[in-house]
Amino acid sequence: MLMSWWTRKTPSVTTEPEDERKLKTEGLWEKCDGCGQIIWKKDLEESLSVCTQCGFHFKLNAEERLNLLFDDGQWQEIDATLRSTDPLHFVDSKPYADRMVSMAKSTGHRDSIISAVGKIKGRRVQCCAFNMKFIGGSMGAVVGEKIVRAIERCLAERTPLLIISASGGARMQEGAVSLMQMARTSAALMKLDEAGLPFISLLTDPTTGGVTASFAMLGDLNIGEPGALIGFAGPRVIEQTIRQKLPAGFQRSEFLVEKGFLDAVVKRSELRDFLANAFHFFLGPVAQ
Repeated sequence: MLMSWWTRKTPSVTTEPEDERKLKTEGLWEKCDGCGQIIWKKDLEESLSVCTQCGFHFKLNAEERLNLLFDDGQWQEIDATLRSTDPLHFVDSKPYADRMVSMAKSTGHRDSIISAVGKIKGRRVQCCAFNMKFIGGSMGAVVGEKIVRAIERCLAERTPLLIISASGGARMQEGAVSLMQMARTSAALMKLDEAGLPFISLLTDPTTGGVTASFAMLGDLNIGEPGALIGFAGPRVIEQTIRQKLPAGFQRSEFLVEKGFLDAVVKRSELRDFLANAFHFFLGPVAQ
């Protein structure tokens, strides 16, 4: 009978538990929705969250956009304490008030828009930027109030306005109160126009509903990011309504430029220079 001459106390090959392998690689890679390329997250950050293979522009939150646009990523948030009063005491799958609390905890903000001031190539600019992660970037009373206050600061300080839209439209949980913000912001922008101060509207993916139907399309310049979905109703709703197949690229920013609904499509890497040149055109050189 054969006998074992030795006994191995430890195995020669070890296998990491599946959970530990996932933990080490989780969040380090991103898949491009445009071409399917798997991208190292650090490389993606260095390219301003734009795929180097196909040019697909990944979505950014409000803070990321402000950090990219303002000089040295320096900006000051204004009106951060404003929050909805839940005028309708709305309840769907859960009370609106509870939803707002959970959104505030997950995003660190009290509503879907950040109002900020900073400098773009040395010029002081008032800016409002949407965050899609807060109830789909929807527009309620707080959004309208922050935009109106930003316009009032522009009038007081003689500074231009930039709004970066990324929204599903008016917030249904606030009903007519939300829809009123369409007229309210449009009326305030008329005062900005009468004062000769420029408003540039940057529409990103997606910009839809009541936001598109009001201030987002009222800029002295309306510009879109490449590939951004921009419209009132979504393409699927339109197809089901008219029972026709829509043209290729319908409601994308490139399509809208061809049809005259946008003034330009600007790559993220060129956006700071484009905005600085546009403000220079409207207001002249920056005062030293």
